[in-house]
Amino acid sequence: MKILALESSAVACSACLCEDDFLVAQSYENSGLTHSVTLLPMAEELLKRVGVPLKDVDVIAVAAGPGSFTGLRIGVSAAKGLAWALEKPCAGVSTLEAMAWNLAFLPGQLCPVMDARRAQVYNALFSSDGRTVTRLTPDRAISLQELGEDLKNVDAEQILVGDGAELCYNTLGRQGLSLRLTPPNLRYQNAWGVARAGWELAKAGKLVSAQELLPVYHRLSQAERERQEKEKHLKGDSSK
Repeated sequence: MKILALESSAVACSACLCEDDFLVAQSYENSGLTHSVTLLPMAEELLKRVGVPLKDVDVIAVAAGPGSFTGLRIGVSAAKGLAWALEKPCAGVSTLEAMAWNLAFLPGQLCPVMDARRAQVYNALFSSDGRTVTRLTPDRAISLQELGEDLKNVDAEQILVGDGAELCYNTLGRQGLSLRLTPPNLRYQNAWGVARAGWELAKAGKLVSAQELLPVYHRLSQAERERQEKEKHLKGDSSK
């Protein structure tokens, strides 16, 4: 099964082509350019370079969330656009699960964390047997304090991965938790993890159509939060 995977959930973006779980080619860029400029040309050039036309791709996989609101919209829109015309199925992959798959070779407990700002992280917990990963919690937006309390109940070292890993290591390490920080070359999202998680969805019969593919944000955007706060303030004034 040929899987074209896209990752644009954070600062860097990447694309890869896999045959089942075998990596054929991958492109990665952390140039500061917006993903709307880099992602689709990157994917198209990758397919051209390896001589695989889009019509021969079986599945379009994408990091559907959590992550940057803008990055997720760009990635999901790109995946929908590639899949729609040729009626290719899509795999909307958890960004956190994709990061866990990148560390599947490490036996132990995996703790992907993305900095969600406002003293929160996006997080989920997984275990690895050195070959595959098993989900232990759902994806969630959680405060650092809540995550620390949660990890106090886990009697195992946590392997931190993601752009929130260093933040968690520095903050929660003071609480005496057993934490290991993944090295920078393995710490951040990449498209291979998305493809690997997408393959699992394909095997489980959980692919969706381009029309059904949607980003999963896990919390309101800043604009939506500000709008709700303004509405609460206005309601409070009108009740006086």
